[in-house]
Amino acid sequence: MKSGLTIRSDLSGKILQALKEVGKKDVLVGIPEGKSEREDADIGNAAIGYINENGSPAQNIPARPHLVPGVRKAQSETLPLLKSAAQSILTGDGSAATRDLNRAGFLAVNAVKAVIDESGFVPLADGTVAARARKGRKGAKAEMKSRANGGDPNNANAMPLIDTGEYRDSITYVVRDKNANS
Repeated sequence: MKSGLTIRSDLSGKILQALKEVGKKDVLVGIPEGKSEREDADIGNAAIGYINENGSPAQNIPARPHLVPGVRKAQSETLPLLKSAAQSILTGDGSAATRDLNRAGFLAVNAVKAVIDESGFVPLADGTVAARARKGRKGAKAEMKSRANGGDPNNANAMPLIDTGEYRDSITYVVRDKNANS
């Protein structure tokens, strides 16, 4: 007995290859350690991010989670892109899948930066605010936010995670192969 099924074109090999390719990819959001050196600190932006995300009781620094909450905040926008990437793979369109993975990374980075900009973190210690002022820091991004919210631009140095803006600007994403060394 015949099934009535006629195979016109067998794309299974192409689809399996595409699935293997997308399955090998990760979208990582954060601060690449190798590009995080700073002139004004003994540690780089990657270490600063870790300390701020988790806190450091030894240094009396409270946790100010922003990376994980930021990525979670973007999930409603990134999950459809990840689904689209998987669907593109099923149709054999690897370039569309890569494009969607990059878009998801971009959206997640912007969400992390928005969490930083929205603040709501444990306020900075008076000593930290004073140290920033002694360094002549104006906190340009914080000053703009403070003015936009009707706040005191002279207290812009009091925004956690934003001093020079260098840390915030170092947050990025990368689409890479899983198990890559860098």
